[in-house]
Amino acid sequence: SLTGESMPVRKSCGSTVYAGTVVEEGEITLEVKETNGSSKFEKIVTMIEESEKLKSSLEGKAEHLADKLVPYTLAGTALTYLLTRNVTKAVSILMVDFSCALKLAMPISVLSAIREASGHNITVKGGKYLEAMAEAETIVFDKTGTLTKAEPKVAEVIPFNGLGRDELLRIAACMEEHFPHSMAKAVVDAAKERKLVHEELHSKVEYIVAHGISTRINGQKAVIGSYHFVFEDEKCRIREEYRERFENIPEEYSHLYLAIENELAAVICIQDPLREEAARVIAGLKQEGIRKVVMMTGDSDRTARAIAARAGVDEYYSEVLPEDKARFVEKEKKSGRKVIMIGDGINDSPALSASDVGIAISDGAEIAREIADVTISADSLYEIIILKQISNRLMKRIQGNYRAIVGFNAGLLALGAFGALTPAASALLHNTSTLVISLKSMRNLL
Repeated sequence: SLTGESMPVRKSCGSTVYAGTVVEEGEITLEVKETNGSSKFEKIVTMIEESEKLKSSLEGKAEHLADKLVPYTLAGTALTYLLTRNVTKAVSILMVDFSCALKLAMPISVLSAIREASGHNITVKGGKYLEAMAEAETIVFDKTGTLTKAEPKVAEVIPFNGLGRDELLRIAACMEEHFPHSMAKAVVDAAKERKLVHEELHSKVEYIVAHGISTRINGQKAVIGSYHFVFEDEKCRIREEYRERFENIPEEYSHLYLAIENELAAVICIQDPLREEAARVIAGLKQEGIRKVVMMTGDSDRTARAIAARAGVDEYYSEVLPEDKARFVEKEKKSGRKVIMIGDGINDSPALSASDVGIAISDGAEIAREIADVTISADSLYEIIILKQISNRLMKRIQGNYRAIVGFNAGLLALGAFGALTPAASALLHNTSTLVISLKSMRNLL
């Protein structure tokens, strides 16, 4: 969805609906309030385009250093000849040039890192994103579909009438199996996983859009749906001995209420499950140099708080709009921090575009994949740690190459100036060192 909520949101007469919203069930009649160019989706696209204009390519450090050193090499050649009047010594210096090694070894290192990343189902669109990844201190996760799987599941069935949990789930699945709703699907799937057979027990089914289901099972009236439907519309009650249990229902879940003969029979807790690896990935990223992990979501504070606690993030923000995510990224960048943004939906696209490194999950929205600097095609978050490790080691390799190239060639210059090397020997050693460093740069980083 546009807002990034994990569960469908009920809309009634007078509610605001953004362009791009999906109607999961029922019908909707809309009155247009904003003209062309003013819709929430079009504002997102505009923000992306503006953010893209602000992005500039980083000047290649290797080329910059190589170009700066060329005049010094030529000056050294001329100075040696003027001081010694020895052509051999002057030519020996001329044979040693920093440009070849710097301009060859550095791009090879970057291309090798990009190739290695692709072997881990990670597509990187350019070397500058690996550099930014290595320097990043803040990482921002979208919740729905990134830290969570965006597939609602039954977490718990809490009984309120003496029947067993499996029997209550079987009744709920029997009532829900024919209706187009993600929470209904979660109930039916849970019954299948537990191999509960739910035959057509009900009759005279009445489906109330955005509220719930009313039917009769074994001659008894049964209703299932939202709190509003079960307790306010149908006037169902809670038996006094179960009052305390009802008041202690876990708040981090979405709730589906089942009542039989106007008495609450069960509360089915539905969760948007956290990815199993999420907490370990966040801990691993901190070990690799990330100082601040943030979760942002359009979901409710209750749900966001529970997910944030389990995932181990440093900060979380709930009920945020797409532009709020982008503003947070810009705020972090103004504080001097490089920012990584990870998301999968249309609502993540402005933040993906505004960040130093935007990472999209490949099964997410097409616009998010287009905008992102990095795409992960594996169904796992471990690849983010792998990408961070590759980036960190790439920067160490590049810095090592700088030192090796400048140090070795400076030594050749000194030996040539003192006449210890002939021009042929200088050229051979220079080219050999370039080849060796380039070949070493092709090795895998991990």
